[in-house]
Amino acid sequence: MTSLRLALLSLLALSSTAQSQDLLQAWNQALAHEPQFGAAQAAHQADQEQVPQSRAQLLPQISAIGTTELQERRQTSKLSNQQSSDRAAWTLTLSQPVYNRNAWARYERAQLLAQGADIQLTLDRQDLMLRVSQSYFDVLAAQDTLSTLKAQQAAIDEQLRAADQNFQLGGTTITDTYEAKSRLDLTRASVLQAENTLQVAQDKLAALTLERYETLARLREPLRLPAPEPTNLQTWLDQSSQSGLGVALADIKARAAEEQLKGTQALHEPTLALKAQTGSGSDQTLFGQAGGGPRSLNSALGLELSIPIFRGGETSSQVREQSSRLQQARYDHQFAIQQSIQQTRQYFSGVTTGLVRVQALEAATKSSQDAVEANKLAYEIGVRVNIDVLNAQQQLYEAQRSLAQARYEVLMNSLRLKAASGTLNENDLRAVNDLLQPES
Repeated sequence: MTSLRLALLSLLALSSTAQSQDLLQAWNQALAHEPQFGAAQAAHQADQEQVPQSRAQLLPQISAIGTTELQERRQTSKLSNQQSSDRAAWTLTLSQPVYNRNAWARYERAQLLAQGADIQLTLDRQDLMLRVSQSYFDVLAAQDTLSTLKAQQAAIDEQLRAADQNFQLGGTTITDTYEAKSRLDLTRASVLQAENTLQVAQDKLAALTLERYETLARLREPLRLPAPEPTNLQTWLDQSSQSGLGVALADIKARAAEEQLKGTQALHEPTLALKAQTGSGSDQTLFGQAGGGPRSLNSALGLELSIPIFRGGETSSQVREQSSRLQQARYDHQFAIQQSIQQTRQYFSGVTTGLVRVQALEAATKSSQDAVEANKLAYEIGVRVNIDVLNAQQQLYEAQRSLAQARYEVLMNSLRLKAASGTLNENDLRAVNDLLQPES
């Protein structure tokens, strides 16, 4: 019943609608409900428990043992002449490690792995930010494509009526009508495909937020996209190669592998522990040796030295294994630095060139709008033919779609650039959200 109730609640949440949603609201919903990030948080909590577990091997260990037994003795020549006795005993043992380099190395490694778990959780949080932002802008892009296609369909339909009217009046041939009708049929097919693309994009966003919204806040008009700050590429490269989260995590893993090697090498070394023991037996002594007098309490205190001599070559093999693991971790660290630098270059270029492309597409959109008006006027006075108007309209709507997509790509590349440098946080999402306005 509990599982069924949870499934119903999830279904209701997924199917609910609201009036409007912006990027920050989508992020908060995903942060609270997205299962992949929830699993990452659980894994982080589990990894933190390695520290107290390894520290416990350095702290006192206390154990209590109680035994009861029946002892029976018979002669070997004759199984008769049986003698039997009952015995009960208890012992309390305290052990405190004095020198155990393997345990210390495991403790140091656990602390490093806990730090790595913190970094990994931050990486998962940044990944969720990027996934929510990408899904959000994918929905906006799909809506832009659908709206421009519908506008294009309406414009072609209007041009079709004009071509048909001119044909009826004998001003043009039937060719103009056929051209407009063919372009209209193609546009209708594109509209159907765009509607399906929008549905898929909305489903992906709803899977992250567990809530579906009727409308999303859109980019403001006019819009001024921010340039990367600082504007120097080398500053970004230095930041990502030194403080990028992927680089930091790889460095932590390399240091943990080094501690693992130290701990494995320490298996060749002796260990020293303080041992204290007390106990009593029902036959007056702890060790089962009968004696006169009242029942006694036996206690012992001393140092226990353990010297490993030969383990069949297992320790040497483990040392060789961990040496190779350490080498692997160091290579992974170098690769993480190279990958971080490559991604930083890519995203920085994506932002800077994207801003120039947006400016060019804004100019292209304006000039395409002017071209449409000019071709319409020229068609009306007989200077241009119908196909010229249709081509000008198609060029306009393609420029509008490209402009919208270019803006979304600039914003996503700016977020990815900060993620590559390890600085992406909620303030960056809030800055992007300030560029949005509720859809009227």
